[in-house]
Amino acid sequence: MNSSLAEDYLQWLEPQIRDEFVNRGATYRHMLECMFDKDYVWLVPNDDNRLQDGLDLRAEFCFSHNVQPDHVLTHKPSSFLEVLIGLSRRLAFVAGGTPQGWAWQLIVNLELPNMTDPLSRYKVRKLNDIMDTTIFRTYQPNGLGGFFRLSWPERDMRKVELWYQMAAYISEIHPEY
Repeated sequence: MNSSLAEDYLQWLEPQIRDEFVNRGATYRHMLECMFDKDYVWLVPNDDNRLQDGLDLRAEFCFSHNVQPDHVLTHKPSSFLEVLIGLSRRLAFVAGGTPQGWAWQLIVNLELPNMTDPLSRYKVRKLNDIMDTTIFRTYQPNGLGGFFRLSWPERDMRKVELWYQMAAYISEIHPEY
């Protein structure tokens, strides 16, 4: 990150990813920076909508801070972090709870809660491997290794749009929906 606006934006994103009751005292700044630096690409039709959710976060930030976006914010594709936060907001809207709580649940689903500061080179490699597995859908057919692991998937989750993965996940954990 080479922009003070991008740094301010990352500081704005940071509290949206942590549940205040989890790992008090632990910091995740390096993990969040790695997630912010990782471009998210979509491979399944309509997943570009999740990338748009990330871009909408930028617009919300700029509007709430009354700033014009700089080159870094306007020319960078949606990041892994932005997609994760966008999904957490969608989860909160559809299933209730807080976006921060859902963001933390996605971190847990990705098996990342131990990625506290400082990150060793080994942990950075592992984090990048996990993000690549999620982005390029090389996780298990039941979603294990991605955002949404299911106990009883009806389809191969690697081929299912993130929106429908999320809906199936909500249905499993909240069958009343």
